[in-house]
Amino acid sequence: MNTRKSTLTPTPGKADILLGLQWGDEGKGKIVDVLTPKYDMVARFQGGPNAGHTLEFDNQKFVLRSIPSGVFRKSGKNYIGNGVVLDPVLFAKEAAELEAGGVDLKFILGISRKLHLIMPTHRLLDAANEARKGAGKIGTTGKGIGPTYTDKVSRTGLRLGDTEQPDFAAIYASRRDNHLDALKRLNFEIPADLEAREQEWMEAVEYLKGFDIVDSEYEINGRLAQGDTLLCEGAQGTMLDVDFGSYPFVTSSNTISAGACTGLGIAPTRIANVYGIFKAYCTRVGAGPFPTELNNEIGAEIRNIGHEYGAVTGRERRCGWLDLVALKYAVTINGVTKLLMMKSDVLDGFDTIKICTAYKIDGKTTDRFPYLADNTEIKPVYEDFKGWKTPMSRINDPADFPKEFKDYIAFIEKYLGVPVALVSLGPDRSQTVML
Repeated sequence: MNTRKSTLTPTPGKADILLGLQWGDEGKGKIVDVLTPKYDMVARFQGGPNAGHTLEFDNQKFVLRSIPSGVFRKSGKNYIGNGVVLDPVLFAKEAAELEAGGVDLKFILGISRKLHLIMPTHRLLDAANEARKGAGKIGTTGKGIGPTYTDKVSRTGLRLGDTEQPDFAAIYASRRDNHLDALKRLNFEIPADLEAREQEWMEAVEYLKGFDIVDSEYEINGRLAQGDTLLCEGAQGTMLDVDFGSYPFVTSSNTISAGACTGLGIAPTRIANVYGIFKAYCTRVGAGPFPTELNNEIGAEIRNIGHEYGAVTGRERRCGWLDLVALKYAVTINGVTKLLMMKSDVLDGFDTIKICTAYKIDGKTTDRFPYLADNTEIKPVYEDFKGWKTPMSRINDPADFPKEFKDYIAFIEKYLGVPVALVSLGPDRSQTVML
């Protein structure tokens, strides 16, 4: 195991990116919260309110959907970048809960006027498109995220800055009417309460306009030029990237490190480190390929011990052993410089722990993630490791790690060629060990 002390220290005038390397739910919110005191700015760069980042501290639990996980540390500025799609209704509810808990959001949060808004009819389109796929459903959360990104790339989207225009009502009506025409073609029944939903949405827009709506690319770059530091917070995970994930069972945005540049308007030369988060095992929500999935009592045990249920949806997460083939792929695409391993304590009680090091496809062994993973029979090749059989949640010094756990980390580092810089041993921010 790499024994060099890691401080995860930001570089003046530079941005670090923190993102998930698996299928999401890796624990990004907790680590953003842990690292935030080191940074002058924290910014979300992609995704929508289907991404639930769970944070636990001071015997309290919070789930953030669109708001950056740095808002609980009351120093520094947080931004929701242009790459995010925002539902005003869900944002208003989330913001109200935080403000009721003492977070002064209007002071510390800036929102890009270039981000796209999720309209009530986007959610209807999401439901209609998913229903049309029948057995081929991809497992969307139904929050309108995909249709909103579709409008964005087809240049018919509604942006936050549009709400500041004098003809906003006409802009909104034009976009809505286009959606209603599409829904009619899909033979989707328009709900009777659509008008009420629109009224709620408009009221939420007015609430949203009370926040600091900014040209975030100018603000962020201006502050970087002055030597400030930035932590870019991703949503979902690399294997859900619309270009490089397990397509079509993916999200609608670029979850990889390159997405931070387009989602915030910063140049690649501004990036210092890429922190890649992964669980000591694997999980996935929704449909799609999952080579190391355990459809047995071991998978159920991991799910129960790890409380593997969606923070936003409550859906059961599919569970399996750590997949180093997919993880190496993610490390390569993202240019990961340091690894952060989460939920190691979930595996404390297992006698034997497995790691997937290769796939067998059509009788051939490969270390590459296949193009058609969903239509391919993949047999994982495993290496067995002796379990550490030690309660890890109270350990705060890596010198106290059991030998078996050190061996587990060392194998991962050697295979991936990147050091593990942090290990999380529980949900609380205090249960975090720097290596």
